[in-house]
Formats: sequence, C-alpha cells, structure tokens
Amino acid sequence: MNIEVSHVAKTYGTVQAVQDLSFTIPGGQIFALLGPNGAGKSSLIRMLVGLTLPDQGHIRVTLAGQHYSTLPDGCFGYLPEDRGLYLDKTVVENLQYIGQLRGLSKHQITEQLDHWLQRLDLLDKRKENLSKLSKGNQQKVQLISCLMHQPALLILDEPFSGLDPINQEHVLTILAELKAKGTTVLLSAHQMALVERLADQMMLLNKGQVVAQGNLQQVTQQLDPKVSYSVTFADAIDTSQLDLCSSIRLWHMQAPQQFLLELREHVSVNQLLQQLSQLGALADFSRQQPSLHDLYLAAVQHHNLTPESAVSPSNEGAVA
Repeated sequence: MNIEVSHVAKTYGTVQAVQDLSFTIPGGQIFALLGPNGAGKSSLIRMLVGLTLPDQGHIRVTLAGQHYSTLPDGCFGYLPEDRGLYLDKTVVENLQYIGQLRGLSKHQITEQLDHWLQRLDLLDKRKENLSKLSKGNQQKVQLISCLMHQPALLILDEPFSGLDPINQEHVLTILAELKAKGTTVLLSAHQMALVERLADQMMLLNKGQVVAQGNLQQVTQQLDPKVSYSVTFADAIDTSQLDLCSSIRLWHMQAPQQFLLELREHVSVNQLLQQLSQLGALADFSRQQPSLHDLYLAAVQHHNLTPESAVSPSNEGAVA
C-alpha cells in the first residue's frame, strides 16, 4: 500500500489546521508524524481515514493496483487519540465485538485473540472488565483491536501512551515484525528515542506546515545543519588559542581540557585536526550528533511554541 498526499489543506473556522501538505508514505515503511499540540497531526490523520475531507488537494491510496481517494474499509487499523472501547465489558467481549464489526469469523476471532492476548501478556486478564485494568493494559487491548484483522496499514496515534518500558519494547518489536511482513505504519508519538529507532521516514509539523521531513539523517540536517565535535586534550591548553583557529566558529568548555567545537562552513575534519594538534595532544575526538528529542525541543522553541509535557527522550512517566 502506498499513500500520496498532495497539497492538502484543512481549515476549521479561522484556524488553518493543515496548510498545503505534500508527502508520500511508501508501502512497508514506518512513517512518524511529530509535532506539538495544534500542529495538525490529528487533522491530517482524520482526513486519511475519511472522517473529514480536505478543503483542497487530494489523497491517493494505491492498494493491490487499485487507486482510492480515501482508505478502503477493512484495509487499515486505526488507534485514535480518543480511545473508544467499552469499560464495562471484559477484554474478550470488547475484542469479539470488534472482530465481528471487522467481518471476522468466530474461528478467526478466536485465533487472533489467542495469539495477541498471549503475545501482549493479557491471557490472565481476558475475563476482566476494562475498567479494572491499568492504563497500560487498556492500551494493549486497544492495540489488539487494531491488529486482529491483519490490516495492510496501521494508523496509530500515541501507541506507546501509558506503556512501561518493557511493554514499549514489546510494541516496538511487534511493529518492526509487521513492517518486515509488508505492513505500512503511520504513527504519531512523543517518545523520541523510540521514533529514532523505529521510523524509516518522519515529518515534523508546526501549525499545519512542514518544518522538517525525511529520514533521521535528513531531518537532523534540516533542523541542525551545524557540525560540532567534542575534543579532549591530554593536558591543559591556552584557551585563547581556540579563538584564533580559523576552523572553529564557536567553542564551549564542557570540562577541564574538554571542549565542544562548532565548525565553520566548508571546513574539513582534517583541517580542524591539524589546527587542534598544534594546541596540544588530543586524548579524545568525536562528532556530536544531537538526539531527535533535542532537535524537536529546539525546533519548538525556535517557532515560539510550547512543547507538550508528554515529550520525553526516553520513558519518563510511563506506567504499567
């Protein structure tokens, strides 16, 4: 399945939720939507699943050689931002009902339930009402409801929400396995360390517009084109000499004898090393690669936005 979005826009009253977005999600890849509240992620997802229509532009879905303007029913699993299962029903009752809505036979439902309940460690919870489950276990039931009909496309809005680090790893592994089998995945998430490991392509939105787009290396280059290195000298040096190095644009002392250097444009590593070696013997030298988390925060601050509290470099605040 391929998805092509071309010059799509959506306005609610006076608010431009999505502005002239164009991108492609190749089949069998994991595509991550990033951005703070109000960036346009949910508005874009709603258009993709056909809950709303774009005011301009078009969406083209290619599945088994056929072309569609919205996603065909039954071909996708959707985990919305607002969860929708029945808290007063058991895990099995909820999932059996979802399976019936998806047109699965009793045998298929039983087979899928056995597989996913075991895979996500919910077998002992199958007869419990959802209201009695932890937030993390409720989230796992929601995920199963998206997976049991084996869709060609998964659209997941915050799939790691409420999951502890162990269960986040379980879901990460499941998504990687589904990708290997050809499933296309579109996800919106704030666990940047997981997105770095998982996504083939990503797009950072701000106020409905694209801030950066591409693979991790391309997004990193777009958000932070600076080239920085960490250098540690074997002995103390005269720091005033760093100001005289033509290769160095800025420098910052991180610790005694350790410095963070930002290079000028068109300066090679060899040029830098040659100048540094004249200041003293080097004990360590490495390129500094900012994390996606740091780049996200920098982009948010640059655009005078307030980052969501849910954004985390790892798994802070996760629950079981």
